[in-house]
Amino acid sequence: MNKREIRTVNVTRYVTPLREGGSLPAIVEADDDFPYVLKFRGAGQGKKALIAELIGGELARTMGLKVPELVFMHLDDSFSKLEPDEEIQDLLKFSVGLNLGLHYLAGSITYDPLVSHADPLTASRVVILDSMITNIDRTHRNTNLLTWYRELWLIDHGASLYFHHSWENFQNHLERTFPAIKDHVLLRKATMLEEASAEIQKMVNQEEIEDIISLIPDDWLTEESDSFNPEEKRKLYIEFLLKRLENIDLLTKEAADARKANI
Repeated sequence: MNKREIRTVNVTRYVTPLREGGSLPAIVEADDDFPYVLKFRGAGQGKKALIAELIGGELARTMGLKVPELVFMHLDDSFSKLEPDEEIQDLLKFSVGLNLGLHYLAGSITYDPLVSHADPLTASRVVILDSMITNIDRTHRNTNLLTWYRELWLIDHGASLYFHHSWENFQNHLERTFPAIKDHVLLRKATMLEEASAEIQKMVNQEEIEDIISLIPDDWLTEESDSFNPEEKRKLYIEFLLKRLENIDLLTKEAADARKANI
């Protein structure tokens, strides 16, 4: 039985698209009367982006980092029929079913590395998280961080875990490190990498990883072109994350070396 639970809500109103996102996420309202940022299964990277969002967000939460609540969001076919914009209409049409939403943090502001605050231990945790999940999308150009009530919140992990775009090459990714960490927006502030690594090893274990992976809906793990079934894919996600955890000292050193080179 899962220790953690992801609620399921129904989309009741499409409010507005967030056009700064390449996959056209949107602010929507749900039948629990809360607003959410909806990530669509019919967008560019499809269901794999939702899986990466779910895994990255819940792994971050396990590490004690702040992430907006994630919910499964059911979208019915009525919304596409009422939408006049053809691009959004197609997106809604191809996203009927189960999608993923993040609680909308009203009043939050985008993290600015020049003026926003991030304490060294939090910054270090985020750097190690992103190295573990191979998140290439937390740079100065696109921070994917918010400041809300003077606290740092993590969003948008959909570009992570890119190994799952080529299951046949899975083994090639297991021993790789993450050189792209040199471009991480928080690397300069990550002065407590070893301390963060030690904390993460206390908080993240096989049971926690298996619990997170068990949350992924079978539907998101099913692709006509794939030769792996949902259960096999779950085992590969678990194997990958356990290997990253096993290699955390190597990933931490890589980040520390990159930080020294950038100063």
